[in-house]
Amino acid sequence: MQTSKYTKIAVITLVLLFLVLSVISCSTHVHTGPGPAPTGKKVPPGQAKKMNGDKSAKAYAPGQQKKH
Repeated sequence: MQTSKYTKIAVITLVLLFLVLSVISCSTHVHTGPGPAPTGKKVPPGQAKKMNGDKSAKAYAPGQQKKH
């Protein structure tokens, strides 16, 4: 079975079109440095403990804070 010259051109054109559309559809997102923390969102005591490397989250729990 022989394929015609036009069929080969059509297949090559479709493959190139697919590749071009794939490359064009890529998008990038630029993130700038750390922004301000959202208001009303506090770090849970367990996460604060992990960030500081402590073994206990007691010091970060609101009910465990000593009043000064």
